[in-house]
Amino acid sequence: MDPTPKQVEAGHAFYTRRSLAVYDLAILWYFSRLAWRCPASRLVRHYDHHLSNAHLDIGVGTGYFLDRGTFPTASPRLVLLDPNAACLEVASRRVARFHPEIIETDVLQPVDHTGPGFDSVALNYVLHCLPGDLAAKGVVFDNLRPLLNDDAVVFGATLLHDGVPRNWFARTVLDRNNAHGVFSNAHDSLAGLHEVLDDHLTDVVIDVVGCVGVFSGRAA
Repeated sequence: MDPTPKQVEAGHAFYTRRSLAVYDLAILWYFSRLAWRCPASRLVRHYDHHLSNAHLDIGVGTGYFLDRGTFPTASPRLVLLDPNAACLEVASRRVARFHPEIIETDVLQPVDHTGPGFDSVALNYVLHCLPGDLAAKGVVFDNLRPLLNDDAVVFGATLLHDGVPRNWFARTVLDRNNAHGVFSNAHDSLAGLHEVLDDHLTDVVIDVVGCVGVFSGRAA
């Protein structure tokens, strides 16, 4: 069953200008360290390893990882994609030195982009916010495929519910966010992440850090 517009909106409606003002401190420092047990510095290193000169960033948040990550060149071609206008505004301002292009759309739908392809795509902390199970979320990779150059890398991280260690704090926060529709990962497992990535990518690597699946793969 396709997700309803209300379900899709719930996954990104939390990100307002007010919440984004405290996002880095609250989410990327406090929750990441104490609940997810995956410090933001680990994901910055993931960006450093995979960023290319032609990069598409999906679910941009505050632009924290793009701001702190290291591109291979001082002038990369950068495109920011998100359905939330507030996120796009905050992130694009933060990385204005790269003159990013903005696409305000939902990656669960085909992406209307006619420009050159990308050599790297980030889905960082995106999948656990999308409605449906991981098999249904696989449509994201189908929608991205026309945008990717040969051998492009797709990387990111997602919070998992099963098959990973979750402390009491993580279990409490995940249950609450699932109940309110902010997250939709109550059925997301490490095995399910392996399956959906293997179905759409090659050379898949998943590192488990706390309750986070840190992943990468190549365009098939």
